[in-house]
Amino acid sequence: MDPTLSIVLLWVAFAVTHIAMSSSRLRPKLVSMLTPGGFLGVYSLVALATFVPLVAIYFGNKHTGPLLYAIRVTLVVEVIMVAGMGIALTILFAGIVSPSPASINAPQDAGEARGVHLITRHPVFMAAGLFGLIHLVPNGFASDIAFFAGFPLFALIGCRHQDQRKLSTEAERYGPFHAATPLVPFAGSRTLEGLRQISPLSYVLGIAATVLLRYFHASWFGS
Repeated sequence: MDPTLSIVLLWVAFAVTHIAMSSSRLRPKLVSMLTPGGFLGVYSLVALATFVPLVAIYFGNKHTGPLLYAIRVTLVVEVIMVAGMGIALTILFAGIVSPSPASINAPQDAGEARGVHLITRHPVFMAAGLFGLIHLVPNGFASDIAFFAGFPLFALIGCRHQDQRKLSTEAERYGPFHAATPLVPFAGSRTLEGLRQISPLSYVLGIAATVLLRYFHASWFGS
């Protein structure tokens, strides 16, 4: 099978299983059958069963298929990309430190929106989306586009699904949080407040991870 098509189909499989298993119709039935811990284990295994082959096929077929565009990576472009990855990784770590009330293991009390959630209510998903968008810049072959475009597309689709599920099942708890937070990063009116409230540890981890990944990028991931 064509590698680009394989990548697209695996993204579809990952998205469909991820969303279906966490839907308001299927998830309660699975939790009842498997217990909450068992459900989380099966959910994780299904995700790995689709995502690991997706990554493996891409890395075995990087820069294949038609070249659909070519952007020259000048020093300015590279600086912008590295800065973008710094932002994405900082949002990622901040989202891990302060899990979104939309996530599977969400805290029971959504509480007042603050910190990274004033930047985006889905920081981990959106960090992955930013990662994909940034890597689309220098990678214009069909297999590259199929792989990296999947991240922002899945982030948007998955986050919308999470929002709709939470609003339909936990409107009283989740509604105020949803109304006070933006979906798209930096699209809200309280972004600066959120940036000030992010823990220093998240900034340190984000910057350190960015420097580390940039330094070892060629040896770890190739061109």
